[in-house]
Amino acid sequence: MEPAATDSRTPSPPYGYSRVCTHTREQQIHIVAQFHAHKIRPSRIAYRVGIDIAFIEALIAGETEPEFFEQLVNHYRRQRYQQRLKDVDRKQSGGARYELQQVIEREFLQETGL
Repeated sequence: MEPAATDSRTPSPPYGYSRVCTHTREQQIHIVAQFHAHKIRPSRIAYRVGIDIAFIEALIAGETEPEFFEQLVNHYRRQRYQQRLKDVDRKQSGGARYELQQVIEREFLQETGL
């Protein structure tokens, strides 16, 4: 077996990370809020974007930037809601469209707590 010094392969990244994050702190907060609004798990956010998983979990738990993060999540949820309704209008017609709109409406109300 070869010694580790001659191994030219790159080591596996730590659990939850696939890349180095190049975003500013404010950009990271926006990214986490958007992903969270789309129901993406924190470990997946960390893996895809490279944001520190502890920072992601602190944002979601409300330990860091609670008001700002909550406002962003609500903004991105409304955006997602509007986009889903537009997609239903384009793809469905009649009763199926109405039923899907009702499902989307219920999910949005549950997520936002309205």
